[in-house]
Amino acid sequence: MFSPSKLAAPPVLDIAPYVPGKPLSELERELGISDSIKLASNENPLGPGPLALAAIAQAARDIGSYPDANGFELKQALASKHRWSTDGITLGNGSNDVLVMVAEAFLTRDSEAVYSQYGFAVYPIAVQATGATARVAPALPSGHPMALGHDLDAMLKLVTPRTRVVFIANPNNPTGTWIEAGPLHAFLKALPQTTVVVVDEAYIEYVEDGDFPDSSRWLREFPNLIVTRTFSKAYGLAGLRVGYALSDPAIANLLNRVRQTFNVNCVALAAARASLDDAEHLRATIEVNREGMRQLLDGLKPLPVTVTPSRGNFILIDCARAAMPVYDAMLKQGVIVRPVGNYQLPHHLRLTIGTREQNQRMLVALKTAL
Repeated sequence: MFSPSKLAAPPVLDIAPYVPGKPLSELERELGISDSIKLASNENPLGPGPLALAAIAQAARDIGSYPDANGFELKQALASKHRWSTDGITLGNGSNDVLVMVAEAFLTRDSEAVYSQYGFAVYPIAVQATGATARVAPALPSGHPMALGHDLDAMLKLVTPRTRVVFIANPNNPTGTWIEAGPLHAFLKALPQTTVVVVDEAYIEYVEDGDFPDSSRWLREFPNLIVTRTFSKAYGLAGLRVGYALSDPAIANLLNRVRQTFNVNCVALAAARASLDDAEHLRATIEVNREGMRQLLDGLKPLPVTVTPSRGNFILIDCARAAMPVYDAMLKQGVIVRPVGNYQLPHHLRLTIGTREQNQRMLVALKTAL
């Protein structure tokens, strides 16, 4: 009998597949409802800006041809934005793609990677696929001001001569927790030069904290640093899948050896390039998020939940009970949020910040479900 599992690479069998948020179409088809809302995947409720939409329409005329494999125009714009060489930029099919490239380029069965207990779900997937050993640091405990966040001291203790990659999300998904500039800089300085460190800044555009670090400014100081960014969140291009990494050119050279040719399509390249010029849309996005964060925090106060502080475009709540029945009850009201049991947080739900109307509907559904 043919048995694919007997033929698979052993590390693959141990991977828990990534669990995406439920699509609106699936919910409405299952329950026979309409007018549902999805606040589960940390998408921008405003979607792409007008400049991106215009660029998408123009680029759609060229989909019969392969895209620019090197992403020249987008790289030029990113180099100007970050004041960094184009030779130190690697484009990805979303920043997830770049995270996988890092694992493929630096990890083997004989090496180790370090990440936090509640770090982004792609880290363990990328690490396990290579056969490397994952060393998972316990998160900061309950009672700590940054409970569930990265414990940098615990992470540093796990670093050994075999450690090739350390993953840090700042802010972190799904917790929303963050690391301030001083502690993060000290952590980077303490790492050996035999270890590459990835600072995943997918949500950095939403941060308005003066002591929050833009790690890309430290690239010259730390040649072992990789900073990843995405256009899926604040820029509203989640469906087009485009992200990038900033690093020393020598690291980028290695990443580009494992990067798939044409991994970013022509429409995504054009939309991302145009998005960088749309300061007004980014400003509006940040304002909607700021007001939505305030609205949700106020609306959650009277409910029997515990809120984890967040610097992203989402809030993690502890329902103090199994979260799946609450999630299911909200689905029946046409509201999709995100259970995070796959992160070993079975009592928690992640709520994406939407428009004012969407936020209010989510709060009502949550109250009813609770």
